[in-house]
Amino acid sequence: MTLTLNHYLLVSGLLFTIGFAGVMLRRNIITIFMCLELMLNAANLSLVAFSRFNVGPDGLPNFNAQVLVFFIITVAAAEVAVGLAIIVALYRARQTTHVEDINSLKF
Repeated sequence: MTLTLNHYLLVSGLLFTIGFAGVMLRRNIITIFMCLELMLNAANLSLVAFSRFNVGPDGLPNFNAQVLVFFIITVAAAEVAVGLAIIVALYRARQTTHVEDINSLKF
């Protein structure tokens, strides 16, 4: 069985849906943060799939989207570092990671 673009897009859509549901339904900041990263990885999977199946006139795939994925992964790594630092600082100040307990951005 060969994998087509539809298979990759189906998996990507499923990952994005799971991530979106996690962001909307969960109340723990760390879980919400992980679901946001899942959504970002779903978008990366779509970009790589479109890049792989977009064959140019010379028979080679177009690698522009794959280069963009490397930049997105780099930004996501920086986001994780900053985001986790903010979550740790918030936990130290409030002693909780539940969203409904945080009602102000002031410490």
